Amino acid sequence: MAEEQRNDVPAAPRVPENVKVSGLLVALQGIVGVVVAVVLGVRAVEAGGPRLYYGLAESGIFLLMGGAVVGIGYGLIRGLHGCRTPAIVVQLLLLPVVYSLLGPSRQLLWGIVCGLLVLFTFMMLISEQSRRWALGEDEPGS
Repeated sequence: MAEEQRNDVPAAPRVPENVKVSGLLVALQGIVGVVVAVVLGVRAVEAGGPRLYYGLAESGIFLLMGGAVVGIGYGLIRGLHGCRTPAIVVQLLLLPVVYSLLGPSRQLLWGIVCGLLVLFTFMMLISEQSRRWALGEDEPGS
């Protein structure tokens, strides 16, 4: 009896697996941003002096952005349609970071790993299945 679905409650639309996986990857990117914020904050406090406030401000910006990206990833995992576009924008904004790792920083391994992660996440977010889901075309009654 408890397993029956009531007729007055609409069935929740199914979130595609690629959207859930991309949400997990986006949330992971945000967690990395939060970790960077903590490291920058600790380094600023250890250094002290006149640069303390600049270091704490930089840490705060990373904390704010990382937290927002974690929220976007969580929204994708939960199936919130409005989180897809900000997640795509985040991937596009990470491309210069990948370039910096590959080029000026000469961190080839990290650049390749991050580049593949960003590209994979981006491709899953712009896939046809994700687009149809975001537009609500795969929901019952549409």
